[in-house]
Amino acid sequence: MNGKVVVVTGAASGIGRALARRFHAAGAAAVVVVDLDADGAMRVADELNSLRHGSSLAIGTDVSTQAGNADLIAEARAAFGDIDLFFANAGIGGGVDLETPWIEWSQAFAVNINAHIHAAQLLVPGWLERGSGYFCSTASAAGLLSQIGSGPYSVTKHAAVAFAEWLSITYHDRGLRVSCLCPMGVNTNMINSGEPGSVERLGGDVVRAAGAILEPEDVADMVLDAIQHEQFMILPHPEVATFEQRKAMDRSRWLAGMRRLQAQVTGR
Repeated sequence: MNGKVVVVTGAASGIGRALARRFHAAGAAAVVVVDLDADGAMRVADELNSLRHGSSLAIGTDVSTQAGNADLIAEARAAFGDIDLFFANAGIGGGVDLETPWIEWSQAFAVNINAHIHAAQLLVPGWLERGSGYFCSTASAAGLLSQIGSGPYSVTKHAAVAFAEWLSITYHDRGLRVSCLCPMGVNTNMINSGEPGSVERLGGDVVRAAGAILEPEDVADMVLDAIQHEQFMILPHPEVATFEQRKAMDRSRWLAGMRRLQAQVTGR
């Protein structure tokens, strides 16, 4: 991280905020804190600037649009020069079943995968010209397995994993490095949203039943180590690898197990 310019989206809270703090502490020359919550982003940037003056910039923007990504990348470059690492961390949940309104499906696609594509389209050509660049994304264990509860979340996180894999396959030998973060339960607003027993709380209830709930700071430490080793798949919950292997070996059995877990959590 020494001397690097880093951009983190969804960085006003949760994993994104922890990543911004960790990268800054590891010696990043500049950390650009991006979030739809402009005030929250400013609080994180102010905190980092209080530790090292002029080392952080807050940008409040909507990364779900191409224009939002173009604006934030241009502003980051104007302030600090070339971007070395872009961490597409912003994500949303929402929606449950097929009765979920299409607008919620569209929003999940826009934030959870389209934002990654927009950023890569703007950054990768310059990185290829330089011969180096690092693209990181936050997907989810739901992108490797499947999310009990939110259909939009599960589907779009699968797409995020696939896009990260495609980037690595296509551009690794031309200098691009890619990592994909796929945690299970992390103590963030997303996992704690909704009233107990509500459909909004279902996803959080499932991951609480399936494994440990980690703190964002613990995840950020693991991410930094993975980036330093240019590790593609980042699994803060190592059991996810075991679950994925079981899924690949016997998908029908795995699906039956997921249905049992759903029944255990929902009571139906």
